[in-house]
Amino acid sequence: MISAAMLATAHASERFWHFYPCNLCLRQREVYWVAIGVALSVLVLAGMLSRSQPSRVLRFGAALLGVVFIAGAGIAGYHSLVEWGFVAAPPGCAAAKSADIPSAADIMAALSQPMATASCTEAPFRIMGLSMAGYNALASLALAAVSFGIALANNNKQKG
Repeated sequence: MISAAMLATAHASERFWHFYPCNLCLRQREVYWVAIGVALSVLVLAGMLSRSQPSRVLRFGAALLGVVFIAGAGIAGYHSLVEWGFVAAPPGCAAAKSADIPSAADIMAALSQPMATASCTEAPFRIMGLSMAGYNALASLALAAVSFGIALANNNKQKG
């Protein structure tokens, strides 16, 4: 459910606030799609197994989701480092810059358009110093911790 909410938030920011995604933003979204696929697959598999097996499948699924979210934190953290200029953007990630000097009409037309960025190197905004990629890295780390915690908690119940 949280992965779906994260995707909905990303699409809403694009649709309503015109924060268009760059290549790294799209990679971050892929992690949530993978998490949804893993979660649904684990739930279906656990439902198909006998009464003694679902807890093992659910523990494995929670651990697998933890790994998926760690990967997401890595992608989002990398994106943040690119935005801060600590590492170079991957090829094809920077917005194209025109060498032409714009006319006054071009400038006025650009000002009437919504603010957006499609460059991996520019954050459309920052709140308390963090961009959307930075907050995504924190959310992914939190989701990984919760997932691993669930896997371990269920494992401890089985042993106890």
